[in-house]
Amino acid sequence: MNSRRCRVANVSYSTAALRAVITIAVLAALLLAACVTSPGAADSTIGLPRARDYEPSTELRDIYFDFGKADIRPSDLTILEANAAWLRAHPSHVVLIEGHSDTRGAVDRANEFNIDLGERRALAARSYLVAHGIDPSRITILSYGQERPQCREQTEQCWSQNRRSRFLVKQR
Repeated sequence: MNSRRCRVANVSYSTAALRAVITIAVLAALLLAACVTSPGAADSTIGLPRARDYEPSTELRDIYFDFGKADIRPSDLTILEANAAWLRAHPSHVVLIEGHSDTRGAVDRANEFNIDLGERRALAARSYLVAHGIDPSRITILSYGQERPQCREQTEQCWSQNRRSRFLVKQR
C-alpha cells in the first residue's frame, strides 16, 4: 500500500495523521476563543455568574436555615413573599441567590458537603420564587458553602447567621 508521507523536523508523518493533528489544533483554538466572549471575561470562571455585577438591595432580605437543613422555615415565608413581590414589581431586574452554610459539616469532606448544602438552600429559595410568579430565567443560583461567612465567631449564634440564602440583583 502506498501512502503519502511528510517530513517535519526530521520525523516522517503520513499526510492523514498530519491533517488530523492540524484539525485538532484548530478546533482547540476555536473552543478556547469561544470561552472569552466579552472584555474582562477572561478573568471569570467559565459557567459561573459574575457575582461582582450583582448588588444587595435593601428591599430584598436574606433567609436563614436550621443546621444541616435546606427547608424553608415558616418564619422566612413572609420574607420570601416580600422578595417575590419586589421582583414582580421590578421585571427589569434579575436575581442571584447565593447559598451559604456554616463551617460545620461532614468531617471527612466538609467543604463538599457544605457546597452541596448551600446549593440546596439556594434552590429552595429559587423554587419558592418560581412558584410565586418569578420567571426562572431571571434567577441564577450560586453556592459558596462555608467559603464566605457573614460571621466568623465559633458560636451557635454566629453559625446561624451563616446558614442563609442571600439575594443580590442587577439590571438585565
